[in-house]
Amino acid sequence: MKITGVKPWLIKTAASYWGEFLFVEVTTDAGISGWGEITTTTYIANRALCVMLRQISKIIEGDDPAQIERIWHKVFRNFTYMGSRGAAVECVSAIDIALWDIRGKVLGQPIYELLGGPVREDILLYTHPDQRKFTSKEGVVQEIRDIIASGHTALKFDPFAQQGALDKNGIAREQSEGYLDGSMTRKDEREAAELTALIRETAGPDIEVLIDAHGRFDVPTAIRLCRSLEEAGDIDWFEEPVPPESINALKQVREKVSAPISWGERGHTKWDFVPILENNLADYIMPDVTWTGGITELKKISALCEAYYIPVSPHDAAGPINVVAGAQVMMTVPNFYRLETSEWNLGKYDHLIDKPLDNSNGTLKLNRAPGLGIEMNRDYLADNLIQFD
Repeated sequence: MKITGVKPWLIKTAASYWGEFLFVEVTTDAGISGWGEITTTTYIANRALCVMLRQISKIIEGDDPAQIERIWHKVFRNFTYMGSRGAAVECVSAIDIALWDIRGKVLGQPIYELLGGPVREDILLYTHPDQRKFTSKEGVVQEIRDIIASGHTALKFDPFAQQGALDKNGIAREQSEGYLDGSMTRKDEREAAELTALIRETAGPDIEVLIDAHGRFDVPTAIRLCRSLEEAGDIDWFEEPVPPESINALKQVREKVSAPISWGERGHTKWDFVPILENNLADYIMPDVTWTGGITELKKISALCEAYYIPVSPHDAAGPINVVAGAQVMMTVPNFYRLETSEWNLGKYDHLIDKPLDNSNGTLKLNRAPGLGIEMNRDYLADNLIQFD
């Protein structure tokens, strides 16, 4: 069997917070395709990645798709002199996931059986409320109650003022403006604490409440916010308190707060996680399988974390492949905490895939279908394909 091509499928969809998903198909001369995905947040990144993927296709066409490790390094090292992180490793991730999908289909096994077999029956989740409903106290309370009624026992949200805000063109401010000055007004700090307190009061003491700062703050602001939310809502983790570029900034926050720190969605490959683990800078590690190097690398990062007795909790902010690829690996990982899902109702993916994802009672149940266990709806993808120059 030989690889015949890599095809990016950039589609428009209401299922994405950003309005787009980027799926990646690897085709073979045996008629078996594998699917991957890249989680992205900006339109320019999506389009740049499509161009890169088409060029990468040329260097792996004719390769044996079973040689997953060799292809991983072949693609990764082709970007050595321009920097093998960021977009480069995201392309590696998507192709790697697709190759594991192909391998599972060829052997008639789910991917988790190829990674050493399961150590659990299903995957414990944490999820997100729809913060567009947070327009009133009653809206917040109802959304949290609905999540708990669905069986979820952990939830994560971003209580800070810019979360979900749009600019004058209707584009998410996080996308159009990015990192600003890293600070926050006292009024916004107070409102974040009040929202966190309300959610903790509604959820009760037995639900885990996780905070996502999205790497948005400078050191003193992050310390102040974390302390405030610890007091207001007895939070169970504080995620990405500062931008990921400086581990010294993370170290300063870590030394000044008592809430557990979560880090890693913007960590690329095992090499980015080594200094975090060696310097005791996080209580939870949360790689994104579509960003950090795919299934191959997520398994290796998980093993690194196991050596430090640090739990792994894969990040998700995209489509169904992100969810199931992370779950396939976590089925085999002893030091697993929870898998993220970007919404608590996964029915938003139904039109994209051949069978619904089952997250009843706050756990994801993987079927025993080969590979990833899902197939993409080609008709929907074709009808919603984005063309660009």
